[in-house]
Amino acid sequence: MSEFRLTFVKEGRAAWISHLDLLRTFQRAFIRSGLVIRHSEGFHPHPIMSFVLPLSVGQTSVCELLDFETVEDLPCEGMAERLNPRLPEGIRVTACRRPVLPVREMRCLEAEVTLEYDRGVPAGAAEAIAALLTGEQVVVAKRNKKKQMVDTDIRPMIHSVEAESRDGAVALRVRVQGQNPGVNPALLAAAVERHLPALKPDFVRVRRTAMLDGHGRPFA
Repeated sequence: MSEFRLTFVKEGRAAWISHLDLLRTFQRAFIRSGLVIRHSEGFHPHPIMSFVLPLSVGQTSVCELLDFETVEDLPCEGMAERLNPRLPEGIRVTACRRPVLPVREMRCLEAEVTLEYDRGVPAGAAEAIAALLTGEQVVVAKRNKKKQMVDTDIRPMIHSVEAESRDGAVALRVRVQGQNPGVNPALLAAAVERHLPALKPDFVRVRRTAMLDGHGRPFA
């Protein structure tokens, strides 16, 4: 038996593949590549594989993580080359390694949040948005553990924000808390819409760029 942690890219049209369909996509890729995945025991066995903090539909990423176990003892070398020809356009494995940290040790996310404006960036938008997101409070509607939408101050979960205007958009580079509790970077755009309605963007793009441990190092 071997345990693996894949890093993969999810971009382009693949951004619109749901979490469940992504799971099925990798299951098919494993089968087609000849990898025998270890299954749970019981009446309804299922493959032992899981994504570390699944990505929201419509968002892209260069740092998605997938943990899985194989029945055979296999090396990490060549795993990407084995899987990539069986994966659809927009999904590409970039690295394979043995898991070092448990999933609960993943603490922070880094992301690029691009706020696009069809008629050009309003004057002073980048500065106003940065001031909002680094202020004392950033209240947005957020789903709680009971799946209810409630007003929540996400400011304690925002660790850093950099903002600049470029090419008809405000580009945010952010670091936010990943889990327990975590904040989806898209909520920063929701905060702009709620608190700075005049700066509401026409379109929002979110691109996850890194997952980090509690020491700010790449999660492994």
